Amino acid sequence: MPLIKTCKELKSRLDALDWRGQLALVPTMGALHRGHIALVEKALSENDNVVVSIFVNPTQFNNKEDLKKYPKSLIADVALLDDISKRLLIFAPSIKEVYGSDIASNSYDFEGLDKVMEGSFRAGHFNGVATVVEALFKMVGPNRAYFGEKDFQQLQIIKKLVAKKQLPIEIIGCPIVREANGLAMSSRNERLPKALRMEASFIYKTLQDAKDKFGTKSARFVVDWVKRQFEKHTHLELEYIQIADVDSLSPVPRKKKSGKYRAFVAVYAGGIRLIDNIALN
Repeated sequence: MPLIKTCKELKSRLDALDWRGQLALVPTMGALHRGHIALVEKALSENDNVVVSIFVNPTQFNNKEDLKKYPKSLIADVALLDDISKRLLIFAPSIKEVYGSDIASNSYDFEGLDKVMEGSFRAGHFNGVATVVEALFKMVGPNRAYFGEKDFQQLQIIKKLVAKKQLPIEIIGCPIVREANGLAMSSRNERLPKALRMEASFIYKTLQDAKDKFGTKSARFVVDWVKRQFEKHTHLELEYIQIADVDSLSPVPRKKKSGKYRAFVAVYAGGIRLIDNIALN
């Protein structure tokens, strides 16, 4: 399977496709795992043509050291995708191909979706995400794009981007894929020592228990309970826990019967930042 590295080559390959079906995009930053593969397989099942992009986007990292340490495995990623299907196009542009000579984010108004949770702790992160996703949309021109619900806040922001820009693209969210112990699949997991990777299962277990308690307890009670559980754990440091409305992502002071809520956490495990979330109702 040839690796496409330029917009010119991408356009040539897209022009040669059989256009009887839909074109899908699965944006990734590489270091592919089963969560990514689930997105690719769903895209293949629903579309005739699928582009998988592999691009580590520098503008969404507010921590330069985090960018430096982000795992990169392009050769292995291409081999993995080649085993899945010969119908895939793999697009791995350079930073210059995406940004030109000015590596900077655009500025967006996401109506507050970017000001909570991840936005509170990662300045400029979602402007960086939206900038590269919008660029990929323009380069690929997909009818559909697939994103995982592990990054649920990102998913909602991409939906807002598409609505505001009036782009003819259907954004499809896919369920979180988990390791055998419940830890949400993430490229960052590969940086965890084996013992700590097992201990990190505590994150999902706590979210499951929080969901059970949310059935009878207030949102404030559940938030405080989660904080106490992590205070007892010596190897996991809770950065935040928030129970939010799924549409506005605003914190929930009081439950409503008609509301739909999720619990969101960010946790440091040995200096490695992990995020997860769970639907509460």
